[in-house]
Amino acid sequence: MTDDSREGIRAVGAYAPRLRVAAEEFAEAWGSFEASGIEEKAVPEADEDALTMGWEAARRALAAGDADAAEVDWLGFATTNPPMAEEDPTVRLGSFLGVADDTTRQTFTGSTRAGTRALFAALEAETDGVALVVAADCPQGEPSDAHEHAAGAGAAAFLVGPDAPAPITDRAEHAEPYPGTRFRRAGSEDVEGIDVTSYDREAFRETLAGAVDAVDADDPDAAAVQAPDGGLPYRAAGAMGLDNGTIHTCATVQELGDTAAASVPLSLAKALADGHETVLGAGYGSGGGADAFVVEADESVPADLAIDGGTDLTYAEYLRRRGDVTSGEPNGGAAYVSVPTWKRSIPQRHRLVAGRCPECGSLAFPPEGACPDCRSLVEFEPVELPDTGEVEAVTAVSRGGEPPEFAVQQQKSGEYGVAIAAFEADGESVSMPLQIVGAETSPDVGDAVATVIRRIYKQEGVIRYGRKARAEGDE
Repeated sequence: MTDDSREGIRAVGAYAPRLRVAAEEFAEAWGSFEASGIEEKAVPEADEDALTMGWEAARRALAAGDADAAEVDWLGFATTNPPMAEEDPTVRLGSFLGVADDTTRQTFTGSTRAGTRALFAALEAETDGVALVVAADCPQGEPSDAHEHAAGAGAAAFLVGPDAPAPITDRAEHAEPYPGTRFRRAGSEDVEGIDVTSYDREAFRETLAGAVDAVDADDPDAAAVQAPDGGLPYRAAGAMGLDNGTIHTCATVQELGDTAAASVPLSLAKALADGHETVLGAGYGSGGGADAFVVEADESVPADLAIDGGTDLTYAEYLRRRGDVTSGEPNGGAAYVSVPTWKRSIPQRHRLVAGRCPECGSLAFPPEGACPDCRSLVEFEPVELPDTGEVEAVTAVSRGGEPPEFAVQQQKSGEYGVAIAAFEADGESVSMPLQIVGAETSPDVGDAVATVIRRIYKQEGVIRYGRKARAEGDE
C-alpha cells in the first residue's frame, strides 16, 4: 500500500550494551564459530534485559526529537524475549519514561518480525501527539548452537507522527508458510530451528522477496534487512533486487549479532543517523512472514545512537553473564520487600520523584515521614529530580560482601561499585545511594553520574526495576 501523507519517523534513538564477545572466543571454545559474518556480538550485563535496553533507546529518541514523554499517546514495544513470559512490558516501560497513564499501549512479540509490525501499527494509530515505537531484543540458544553463536543484543526507538522529516512512503507485507525455520518452544528460553540449510535460505529469500516486490523501492541508498547472521541477508540480496553494498552500508549484525525483533529497527536507525535519503526496510519473521517499507528522508532526522562497544569479554566471562556458570540464588537471608511495598515506591525508583516540604522548601528522598530539615509532618509536593548528580562518596562491594538479594548479580558480573550521589532541584539538593554500572569508568568523589534504569533484583518471581548510576559519558 502507498501512504501519500507525511506520516513517518521524526526522531530515532538506539542502544546496545558495551560488553562484547568476539567470534574468536567461540571458535576457541567450540572449535568453530557457527554464525557467518559476525565479528563480535553485544552482550547484556547481568542487570540488563530487553526492557532496560528499550528504555535506553526510547529516552534517546525522545531527547533527539526534543519531545517530552507526556506527549506520547501511543507506545509500542517489540521483542521476542520479554523479561516475563506473561506480563505487559509496556506498563513498566511507560512508567520508566513518564508516559501518561491513559496512553495507548501495545506489545508485539512471538516473531523476529515484531519490530516492523510495531512500526506499521504506529503508522495506523490515531494520535493527537506522537507515537513511540521501541524494539529491543536479546535472544539466546543452546551454547553449541548456531543461533546462540549469533545471538546479540540491542534496541532502537522511533518517534512517529505527521510532518515527519522521514515519511514512510510505501509499505507491504507477504506471507508463505515455512514452519520450523526458527522457533522457541513454550517454556524454553532457547531459540531453535530444524537446521535444514537450503530450506531456511529458501524461506528467508522467497518471503522477503515477496514483500519487497510489492513496494516501490527502486535503487535505495541503504537497505535495513533482517539479519539472523551476517551472511543470510546477502544471500537474499539478488531476490530483493539489491546489491550487497546497499545492505552492508547500514548493517549492524557484524558488531551486535542477531538482535531479532530489533534487527531491522537498528539498521534503519543507523541508516537515518548516517543521512541516507532513501531506505528500504525488510523484516522477516520465522514461519514465513515478511514486511517491507520505504523511507524517504528529505530532511535530516534527529538521532541519538549509543551502539559502540567498550569492554571485551572472554568466553568464560560471557557464560557468567548468561548465568551458565553461577550457583543461583542463595537460600534465605535476603531483605524481603513485598510487591505492594515496592509498588508504593515506584515513582522514586523509576523516575527519581522526590518531595519538597511546603513549610521550609527542603527536599526529601524518599518523600515520606517528617521533613529531614524542619521535622514537620507534611504532605510533600512531588519534584522529579534531574538524571544527573554528583558523587559524594564511593566504595566497591566484593564477593561475599553483597546483600543476599544481589548475590546472583555478583556471581555474574563480579565486584560492583556503590555511590552516594547528590541531586539538585531548584537550588535544593538531596542525596541517595546508588549501585554503579559499567566497569570501564569508576567515578570518584566530585564526578558527575547519570542515572539509568536497570534490574535491581528478582524476588517472588517478580523482577524489581529501579535507578542505578553510571559515570557521565560512559555509555
